[in-house]
Amino acid sequence: MTSSGTNPLGPSSEPSPWAAAWELLLPAASAPARARGRTLQAALREAVRSGRLAPGTRLPSSRELAADLGVSRGLITEAYEQLTAEGYLRSDRGAGTWVGGAVRAARPRARDLAPRPAGARADFVPGTPDLSLFPRAAWAAAQRGVLAELPHHALGYPDPRGLPRLRTALAELLARRRGVVADPERILVVSGVAQAMALLGFVLHARGVRDVGVEDPGSPEHGALYASAGIGTVPLPLDEEGLATGPLEASGVRAVVTTPAHQFPSGIAYSARRRAELLDWARSVDGLVIEDDYDGDFRYDRAPVGALQGLDPEHVAYTGSVSKSLAPGLRLGWLLVPAALSEEVVERKRTMDLGNPVVDQALLARFVEQGDYDRKLRRCQRHYRERRDSLVSALEEHFPGTEVSGIAAGLHVIAALPDRYGPPDHFLERAAAAGVAVRPLAHYGEAVGEGIRLVLGYAHLSPARIREGVRLMADAVRD
Repeated sequence: MTSSGTNPLGPSSEPSPWAAAWELLLPAASAPARARGRTLQAALREAVRSGRLAPGTRLPSSRELAADLGVSRGLITEAYEQLTAEGYLRSDRGAGTWVGGAVRAARPRARDLAPRPAGARADFVPGTPDLSLFPRAAWAAAQRGVLAELPHHALGYPDPRGLPRLRTALAELLARRRGVVADPERILVVSGVAQAMALLGFVLHARGVRDVGVEDPGSPEHGALYASAGIGTVPLPLDEEGLATGPLEASGVRAVVTTPAHQFPSGIAYSARRRAELLDWARSVDGLVIEDDYDGDFRYDRAPVGALQGLDPEHVAYTGSVSKSLAPGLRLGWLLVPAALSEEVVERKRTMDLGNPVVDQALLARFVEQGDYDRKLRRCQRHYRERRDSLVSALEEHFPGTEVSGIAAGLHVIAALPDRYGPPDHFLERAAAAGVAVRPLAHYGEAVGEGIRLVLGYAHLSPARIREGVRLMADAVRD
């Protein structure tokens, strides 16, 4: 590259559209002398045709480009004239040479692989909150405040654990709402529960752990996340009180993933006795209970069940996120780890991503500190209770005799339909044909019993859509 006086980028430090395609001509400039002119023309023509040089892009002068490429000015002038004659370029006297508009290059398209509903008329698949309830105005106000007050030095690489301000705000929030023993020094800000699980998986694998226990039925994501760290999963059955401790003890695992406050998908809360037995097991094998508190903030008909971590923070790793309370697209969550794992988890987090985005962390901290997070939860609580009640009423009306469980908390229910609506495969086929998306309990594991047992998510649906969806389902199986 020559001095700034002959640089096609010009004196500005900001690269022009031309700069993105300039490098394409470098190999052509070094072609054999006899073929250099044709090669330069072909390279420039391809840059226009492919869209690397967009219509309206101003090209450097022939003198500047010749100096940069180390070729004669006449070679560049000839190339410009030839491509102008062909319509690829246009030249205005005294105004330079530009990429013409005759060529309509196909612009590269980026695919969107984000999960989307499959166009169902009613989608009862669980796992999604009502994203229309996201507090845009309050979030925007918090963002303006953060950008105004954040010092310049804070925009450097953060503490891999997260901003101290956010870790302090989360410690106070989790202690108050979930009964967690939350030392800000042992909280890590993570990109949701998925990253928390992956971090723990890598650390456990480095310690020689090759298998972890998972609830059956349970979240399919847990198995995939631990598999990515080279760890297998051992399905462990549940009973009416929670994870069955007999099979757990017989399995030989020393780490187990649980959802004790509101088991996914069955909806049960672990009994006090089962919580104590689970912690006794962890102490006896010097093991680890991994607590996924995925929807711990949503309780309707009973007092909140505190986090298991509060009973024994040295044998429980606790994780949660804003995916259900705010929006999964924010990719913000937290992980509290026992002291014995803290340094290893922090170091793995540092090497994984050097920390989460600073502005997003500061924004969430301010949102929590000013009470906006609590206000959002109260608003969701009202809406989701109404939608749950609409779902239960609609099931009673259109599927009399249905047993509904797991309704006291969370964002989904379990509906066990009478046998007369079966067999299960036939029911699911007819519902799908009617445009109703549902998931059977069998989708989440093997130890689920017989009959038509559905996991019905409702938080993202309006009461009217819920009633319409249940009616469509009922009409489909009666036809």
